[in-house]
Amino acid sequence: MADHGFWTYAQKDPSQLALVEPDGREWTRGELHAACNRIVHGLRALGLGKGDVVAAVLPNEAAIFELYLAVAQAGMYLVPINWHLTAPEIAYIVQDSEAKVLVAHERFGDAASKAAAEIGFAKDRCFAVGAIAGFRPFADIGAGQPDTPPADRAAGAVMNYTSGTTGRPKGVRRPLPPIDPDIAATLLTGFFAMFGIQPEDANVHLCGSPLYHTAVLVFSSTSLHYGHAVVLMERWSPELCLEAIQKYRVTTSHMVPTQFHRLLGLPEAVRRRYDVSSVRCMVHAAAPCPVDVKKRMIEWWGPAICEYYAATEGGGTLVRAEEWMRKPGTVGRPWAGAEVRIYDDAGRQLPPGEIGTVYMKLGAADFEYYKDKEKTRKNRIENFFTVGDVGYLDADGYLFLCDRKSDMIISGGVNIYPAEIENEFLSHPKVGDVAVFGIPHEEWGEEVKAVIEPAAGVEPGPALAAELLGWCKDRLAKYKTPKSIDFIAEMPRDPNGKLYKRKLRDPYWEGRERAI
Repeated sequence: MADHGFWTYAQKDPSQLALVEPDGREWTRGELHAACNRIVHGLRALGLGKGDVVAAVLPNEAAIFELYLAVAQAGMYLVPINWHLTAPEIAYIVQDSEAKVLVAHERFGDAASKAAAEIGFAKDRCFAVGAIAGFRPFADIGAGQPDTPPADRAAGAVMNYTSGTTGRPKGVRRPLPPIDPDIAATLLTGFFAMFGIQPEDANVHLCGSPLYHTAVLVFSSTSLHYGHAVVLMERWSPELCLEAIQKYRVTTSHMVPTQFHRLLGLPEAVRRRYDVSSVRCMVHAAAPCPVDVKKRMIEWWGPAICEYYAATEGGGTLVRAEEWMRKPGTVGRPWAGAEVRIYDDAGRQLPPGEIGTVYMKLGAADFEYYKDKEKTRKNRIENFFTVGDVGYLDADGYLFLCDRKSDMIISGGVNIYPAEIENEFLSHPKVGDVAVFGIPHEEWGEEVKAVIEPAAGVEPGPALAAELLGWCKDRLAKYKTPKSIDFIAEMPRDPNGKLYKRKLRDPYWEGRERAI
């Protein structure tokens, strides 16, 4: 039975607030519902049918939700594209996904238009939010179309492309469920129920990260399907985040540990200025959170801090604040229908306490890397998949992550996990951000290097390096302690907080090959 779903809520109470854009424009459920219905009719008029793909290079604005809510009830796929990509990278995804329509914002018009030209994409299938030479206006898709729900509704899906750190990115494609879109949306909201989030109930979701990220779009769209209003930020900053929480009485959000660290980096007087009493469930994921950082966030925001571990391919585990305080550092136990196993490099399942590669399975859910059966096969043992994370299960079945396998340092035959070292640095008040990785060493194979972005107002230099290395001395074994520290003005991270560690590490390995 379809108890939830945006379309259900929109028809029940069209005057309720659905969406707030970064410029402050507010959309009611009825307005957003009418817009997405017109787009379904418009896409069908262009000849698109079930299973076809719409690609989008869009910022955090209403257009991405108009498209999502259209394809999700038309049996189509939406491919959100990272707008930081270059024209050839965008062209590859558009072509590989076999998209029939491309929608781009004028801010990314140069790359989008060059991408379309590179692959000879049909000009009458290119649409622009704003003005892009040779593209039709986005409004043309739904122009003259009825705003009533389309006939023959069918559940659609999002096909995200993985980051492609080891070659070309691949689309994670799942079969379209042969069910009504409202039922599919209701099933999606079951994920929120695991966190204790309730439908409607005056909930407001804050989206502060780019919607091309899998989890960001999942949490925002599921909020709409659960009857919540969604507030969009164009660019996240700690104080703007607090301003939005206070102004809109935000109850939920999806964040990453880097954002927690930056929030805590605000002066105490600034933090006290904002009322965060509305928060109920502030979910974080994407990377291990330093224990000290999470404890301080729980002290500030209370038991609202929840965590999960998953990937674009599936998941996963979750843990609430009270549970985490009993098991500091854990990312939780498998949620309903999921399983987690740890395997060694020989494919043997490891017992509790032993570190290996993390593999997951989510019930009967399945996926394939689009047009790459070999990659699909290589990342699996039986029907468990991995994204290359390293960790262990404790005796109670709680998962603890160590690091990405590709980031692990092997020095003198000993495995060293950078995340552990980074967490110690982040507990020092003079550290704004940090990256730890291995660099070549003739005798040991690799030695530990730290690159640090000093906190605001802190002067980098030999004195700071000596202070930080001294800080590590009593907190880390000697073999884990970096041999040297470099400083950087700003760490290369994407807007969602993901660190591009290879940009820092690769110059040290130029002309040499890492063992991992």
